Amino acid sequence: MVTSQRPRIAVLGRFAASTSALRHGAVVNARALLEAVWAAGGEPLTLLPVAGSDWASRLDGFGGILLPGGGDLSPASYGRAVASENVYDVDEVQDAADLESARFALQAGLPLLAVCRGLHVVNVVRGGTLVQDLPRHHRNHVHDVRFEQREHLFGLSSPVVRASCYHHQALDHLGDGIEVVARSTDGIPEAAVIDASGWAVGVQWHPEDTAATDPAQAAIFAELVARSRR
Repeated sequence: MVTSQRPRIAVLGRFAASTSALRHGAVVNARALLEAVWAAGGEPLTLLPVAGSDWASRLDGFGGILLPGGGDLSPASYGRAVASENVYDVDEVQDAADLESARFALQAGLPLLAVCRGLHVVNVVRGGTLVQDLPRHHRNHVHDVRFEQREHLFGLSSPVVRASCYHHQALDHLGDGIEVVARSTDGIPEAAVIDASGWAVGVQWHPEDTAATDPAQAAIFAELVARSRR
């Protein structure tokens, strides 16, 4: 019996100071995120963030890459001083690994899905900036997101989705080739298409939060996996 092989999806790991199951710091990814990729038919593999990596070598054999959520990027990465005491969990190695891997993927045409912090990373790679602290945070916040166009690139069949958010930052000045295609009802950029050599999109919300029960969120991961098979 012949079965199609699952495309390997590189998921950049996130540093954690401690976890309940381990005695020391860890490199982690959200279980729901990995399960959403698996349910969509992909093989998610967590990569250790290493600054100065040979990303062409490390990503060889992967069909796609997923940049997940996490702590804040250092404002220095987009030419700003820290302007808010609410900037948190900045890590130079994490930042460098994310920025380098995103830059390589965009140039190489590797299919890329950027989630929350991941979208911030892509915007900064392209010369954009971030709002360091929104006046009204979207933490533990569920709201409607409306696409103005191109929702099909996210695997969506409807321009309106119900999104689970957890962020206090957002895109500010847009980087080169970053096109906002969806916003929340209060005007925050929620989804973007990235002009790159291959398929590349980003969402500000966390589709993994509800992918197990919401077909629209599951469709985003299905689109990543489908693109990664090609």
